[in-house]
Amino acid sequence: MAEATNWKRVSRSLVSPLTLLVLLAILFLGARWGYRNVTAPPLPPPIISCSPSPVGKVLKSSQVTVNIYNGGRQHGLAGKVAKQLKSRGFSVQHVDNTEEKVETTVIIGNSKDDPAVKLVAQQFVKPEIREDGKPDGIVDVLVGNKFAGTSPAKKPFEVAVSEDPCLPPPSASPSEA
Repeated sequence: MAEATNWKRVSRSLVSPLTLLVLLAILFLGARWGYRNVTAPPLPPPIISCSPSPVGKVLKSSQVTVNIYNGGRQHGLAGKVAKQLKSRGFSVQHVDNTEEKVETTVIIGNSKDDPAVKLVAQQFVKPEIREDGKPDGIVDVLVGNKFAGTSPAKKPFEVAVSEDPCLPPPSASPSEA
């Protein structure tokens, strides 16, 4: 009987340290899992693909979505350009600054032959056109220190198309910035 009592004392004295070791192991594994997830690189944002949209024989400014970014030192330039493009019927999705410093106007779109890129480029004096290959159908406009202005208004604001252009899905609702 004395041996059973000793065994109970020994087992009771071991339960607390063993429980503590199990809890420490769970804490260590949880901290390791959390650290790995916090330091993991972020997932890339989903690319909103566009699909050819039937627009008829012409692409109108109201069907084109643009982002305007200020790449120069003039405060509020992107906002002024956004107002001008809105007055011409374009849908402005974002207005912000960009880390890329530019001197003149840069139009960036899927390809130089994209009708939306051509229509936006017609709105500016001597813009530089760049291709980014993104299939989202949105045209980015970067304005810089030597912004030459918008071209004189030539209504209607449209460009002829030979095939259906790639436009953002209609479910993407532009937000004013």
